[in-house]
Amino acid sequence: MKILVSNDDGYQAPGLLCLVETLKKIAEVTVIAPERNRSAASNSLTLEYPLRVKTAPNGFFYVNGTPTDCVHLALSGLFDTLPDMVIAGINSGANLGDDVIYSGTVAAAMEGRFLGLPALAISTASFTPQYYQTAATVVKTILSRLQADDLDLPINSILNINVPDCPWKDLKGMQATRLGSRHRAEPSIKSLDPHNHPVYWIGPAGLEQDAGFGTDFHAINHSFVSITPLHVDLTRHSALSALGNWLAKD
Repeated sequence: MKILVSNDDGYQAPGLLCLVETLKKIAEVTVIAPERNRSAASNSLTLEYPLRVKTAPNGFFYVNGTPTDCVHLALSGLFDTLPDMVIAGINSGANLGDDVIYSGTVAAAMEGRFLGLPALAISTASFTPQYYQTAATVVKTILSRLQADDLDLPINSILNINVPDCPWKDLKGMQATRLGSRHRAEPSIKSLDPHNHPVYWIGPAGLEQDAGFGTDFHAINHSFVSITPLHVDLTRHSALSALGNWLAKD
């Protein structure tokens, strides 16, 4: 198996390094990731300046662009051969509920799926993780099961995986989940720069709102791995008929 690995925390991120070391035991791994932290870059592509691809001493490729740039370049001509799948992570911090809209980790996986490959996004539910290896082992386990059971995911879907930051033995299992949701984000924080000009920091994400049984939040809060199939098609199909009837009115 040939796996392309990317992330949004940068090519030197410890979560990426842990994932690659684990995957190298079962697959041929190629890494292409941003040269620095590009968290919350979402699906953005860089169009206004050229991208430069460099190679680190450990063989990782790194790019002066977004996670989406990295995967797009990798699958659109940078390399001579294509991988069998794309895996993004291990992200520092969960990507639950509304987070997936902003997440560069999820976006990297989504770009792999846009370009025709199965893809996983993997995150650990702590911004100060101690157990990256638990998340890496979850990925290895899921890959083994995918190969053995031949799960056929829809062509426009990815799996968004979130793992509690705990030892492997403390996990209670894995659950198929839906996205929960958060309350609105906290207010932006106003400050002053050294020239006395106002500057602003984006406020923290909102607290859990829809976090009941069956959601990704509930799984993580109860020590389960959350696995959510994400659908690329954003069309709200249930609203098409009503909208069409409204548009047809004189």
